[in-house]
Amino acid sequence: MTFSEQLRTLADEVFQGILRHPFIRGIAEGSVPRQALIHYVKADYEYLSAFNRIYGLAISKCEDRSDMAFFQEQIGFVLNSEIHPHENFCRVAGVDYDDLQGNPLPPTANHYVAHMSKAAYSGSIGETLAALLPCPWTYLEIGLALAEEKQPDASHPFHEWISFYAGGAMAEVTNELCRKINRWAASASDLDKQKATEAFLKSCQLEYSFWQMAYTQEEWPFPLPADQQTQPLH
Repeated sequence: MTFSEQLRTLADEVFQGILRHPFIRGIAEGSVPRQALIHYVKADYEYLSAFNRIYGLAISKCEDRSDMAFFQEQIGFVLNSEIHPHENFCRVAGVDYDDLQGNPLPPTANHYVAHMSKAAYSGSIGETLAALLPCPWTYLEIGLALAEEKQPDASHPFHEWISFYAGGAMAEVTNELCRKINRWAASASDLDKQKATEAFLKSCQLEYSFWQMAYTQEEWPFPLPADQQTQPLH
């Protein structure tokens, strides 16, 4: 069993929980509450921007140019391709995508970004890969499961979203990240592999929590201005 297969086995309960989550079931049935869709897109737009910055940190840990090229390509994929499932949600919700950008990350999403950033700044390349991997992997499995269950055609409200995540591009990303972490694990110490395992499992839990955050429309206890996280106090 490869290291990535071991990780997937350890996280199976979380993966199955994600597939049963009411937000995912709502995608399957075409019945996600409008405000949950809006909250998801607001948070995911900012989350994916942070994800790209973490890909940049991963590049700084690469010794092989082919690895650098992979992460560079993934930055382009997030910037140019992952807007399409967002736009699907926006059309169903009846909102303009541009109006949902530039918001503070809700608490759970902020925690997730902080977790991945910590792995990328202070961990090994394997720990960084492990923290990043659950995002594409869980979405791939969601897409494949819903495509098989519903076999949606163009009349399904979330046909484009399901098709995107069940498609070959998401499988390629997941498979390549698995290959990279397996290659790293072949010579990594037991301690480093344990740290990577912990990072992977925490990211899996936070993937579940992200869906819950969107479904319940989680906010900070007190209003947080969109620019408060970046503007210095005077």
